[in-house]
Amino acid sequence: MLQAQPSQPAPAHYVAAPTPPMSTPGSPSTIAPTNTHTSTAMKISSNHHILIVTGPAGCGKSTVAKFLSERYGFVYIEGDDFHPPANIAKMAANIPLDDADRWDWLILLRDQALQALKQGAKGVVVTCSALKKKYRDVIRTARLYDEDPNADVHFVYLRASKETLLARVAARQGHYMKDAMVVSQLAALEEPDADEVNRLKDVSVIDVKGTPAEVQQLATVAVDGVLEEKDIK
Repeated sequence: MLQAQPSQPAPAHYVAAPTPPMSTPGSPSTIAPTNTHTSTAMKISSNHHILIVTGPAGCGKSTVAKFLSERYGFVYIEGDDFHPPANIAKMAANIPLDDADRWDWLILLRDQALQALKQGAKGVVVTCSALKKKYRDVIRTARLYDEDPNADVHFVYLRASKETLLARVAARQGHYMKDAMVVSQLAALEEPDADEVNRLKDVSVIDVKGTPAEVQQLATVAVDGVLEEKDIK
């Protein structure tokens, strides 16, 4: 989130990334029956895990992140809670945040996750729009600062169409994020690219056009696979 956004946002360039594999609702080859009850945390190793649930406003970050935090017994951090009042005032006035507005916020979220791990959490789930690759790179530096050499950062990118995002934001009551902000976020959006998905291998792309239960199941399959792979190494 860095580079000043114009007051009149350019037309949204919401384009599907050409390479990232994507989990989609109703795909039997990728969705196995799984227990998605959140009352019991799934048993995982002692590795430090930081899951960042990303995507534009309206994609369902908070819903998915809360579900994952309960499933794995991870600490939940709501990124919006850490925006300074000046940022919230800008967004409420339909003024897009620029890179300078977001820099300290991204660093604060990274440090909050590291602090939770330092205090004994086995993992953390953070909501953060992380619209640009350089924003995700800021959070990736958590690996450098964590005390555990096995620390792992993984992004769960929730992909949705412009129409879906606008409909969901319009249905919210009393939230500062309005339609114009969705359009500006889509204009700034840099979806995870082949370098992130195939070389860094730290991004899962989830299609959120299905029901909440379908999206939760897709997220479960993706993150279960990530945690199992890290536990084996």
